[in-house]
Amino acid sequence: MPRKSVFAHLAPRPVIVHEPEPIPLPPAPHHLSPEMQRWWQTENEKFEFGTHQLRLLELACGAWDRAEQARLALAEHGLTYRDDKGGIRPRPEIAIERDSRIAFARLVRELHLDNPDSKD
Repeated sequence: MPRKSVFAHLAPRPVIVHEPEPIPLPPAPHHLSPEMQRWWQTENEKFEFGTHQLRLLELACGAWDRAEQARLALAEHGLTYRDDKGGIRPRPEIAIERDSRIAFARLVRELHLDNPDSKD
């Protein structure tokens, strides 16, 4: 017959778990538009991000703002301009808007905000 531990007759003691202090939500970066500052806050209320994820979220917000700036410039100035030789050229804001939209979509996907059920 196997030997019993001296402590076998003692009931296991309950483990006391202390609730951690709630971590305050990080403030939205000041350089973001009011719309992106609100989105920053909303996402931080829904999810707890690590430091590197907060940086990605900031980049996503900045990419959205940059795309909006380019969109507004295109609305004001049109899609093309005449160069110094009289040729019609696409405005650089077209590429800025496109690249910013792509960056935003990739960052949102990287943060799993496009499918929050798969968030780690």
